[in-house]
Formats: sequence, C-alpha cells, structure tokens
Amino acid sequence: MEERQPLDRVARIQADWRHQRPDVDVSPQGVIGRLHRLAARLTEELSRVYDRYGLSEGEFDVLCALRRAGAPYERAPGDLAAHTMVTTGAMTKRIDRLERAGLVTRRRSDDDRRGRIVALTGPGRQLIDQAFTDHMRNERRLLDLLTPSEAEALEPLLTAWLFRVEHPRSSGGG
Repeated sequence: MEERQPLDRVARIQADWRHQRPDVDVSPQGVIGRLHRLAARLTEELSRVYDRYGLSEGEFDVLCALRRAGAPYERAPGDLAAHTMVTTGAMTKRIDRLERAGLVTRRRSDDDRRGRIVALTGPGRQLIDQAFTDHMRNERRLLDLLTPSEAEALEPLLTAWLFRVEHPRSSGGG
C-alpha cells in the first residue's frame, strides 16, 4: 500500500487556484512547482559544502572543470565556460577571485600569444579534491532520501526531459 503524503505547499496552492480559476488546468504546477521547490532546497543543501570551503557554486564548478581536465589541470577560459554552467562573462570574475585565493594561476597560452590558460595550483587541487569528496558524500545523502528503485526510475526521466527542454527541435516531441 502506498504511503499517503499530507498536502504540501504546492497541493494547497493548486487547490486555491482550482477554486479561484476552475477554467485553468493547474496540473502542471504539481510537477513544475515541486521541481522548482526541490531545486531551491537542493541548491541550499549543496551550497553548505561550497561554503565550508569558502567557495561559491560557480567557483566550485570552475575548480571541478580544471580538476576533471587531468594533469596538468588547465584549460583556456573559453573551454572552462564550455565545461561549466558559468558564462564567459562571469568566468573572469570567478578566475580573478580564485587567483587571488591562490587556487589557480593564469598564464599566456603557448599556442596563441593572445590567449590565456588557467591552471589549478597545488593548494587548489588539494582543496577541490577534498571539497569534491564532501560534495559527493552530500549528494549521496540527498539521493538516499529516495529508495534505490525511485532513484533508478528518476534519472532516465530527468535525462529525457532535460534533453527535450535543451534541444526542442531535435526531440521529436510536440
């Protein structure tokens, strides 16, 4: 028998709208509203780890992109933007802060004298290795709030939905 959850905030809002606007289908709000609330709560939970290491979410993302590059742990700023969720405009500010903190260095590119290369420093690598380990432990804690079968079912649904939102013309959906 399935466990009944009490009415949550989204369900109460939907009930109010159904009463006030019975002519509007508010059923999408059940999924979208809950995803929106969940995303905000997950961001809060994830940010606790970033904060512990003195990093913003974007800075954490930049350091991860450098670490994922493998030795010598460097990328051009444009590549960093392509491998993170950070725009090229916001990238400079993050790199400046990370450089001031001694976590990255910048140098001229050997291939293109006008280009720059951002590299992880030893302290930067040590910090991101520890922060990433804690981050994955935190994500596991959050995901373990679901049963293994729930998590297994959710991932392909989210993958398909994200693909269709990000590539509306190639999804074949209407």
